[in-house]
Parts: sequence; C-alpha cells; structure tokens
Amino acid sequence: MVYICVINESIMDAIRLEFQPEIKEKILSFLNSFSSDELKITPEDPDFDENKRKVHAAYSKLKNGTTKLYTLEEVDEILEKTISKYED
Repeated sequence: MVYICVINESIMDAIRLEFQPEIKEKILSFLNSFSSDELKITPEDPDFDENKRKVHAAYSKLKNGTTKLYTLEEVDEILEKTISKYED
C-alpha cells in the first residue's frame, strides 16, 4: 500500500493506490519522474488501523462518560504524591 500526495497550488491531495507487487518498480519509476516539489511519496503507517481503533475507543468512552477526566490540579497532586513516594 502506498499513499501519494500531490501538491497542487499549495493544496495537497492524497490518493491511495493498491497494486500487485510485480508492478511496484514500474509505478515507482514513473512517480520518480516528477520533482519533489510536485510529488511526495509517503509510506503508509503500518499501525494506522490499530491506532485508529484505539482513538475511536477512547473517544467513545469520553463521549458516553465512562472515562475518568482530571483537572491539571488533580494531575499535579497525583504526580507529586507519586514522586514523593519514590524519592527516598
């Protein structure tokens, strides 16, 4: 899987290509004929689907109120207690 980002008058478009492995060299050869100002090839993040799932799960918990939220003051207090516990 390869993402291709094309710069068009300071607007970046992205398309996703799926292809058979045997034509990869032909595709890359063609794409390399463009300058780096015209085309940027960005490899796909292998963890994208897993990260997306985690973000959606966290957002769902936030939305339905089943996650615990802390104020900055509460976090500061938790950190101070934790640090003081291990200082000695």
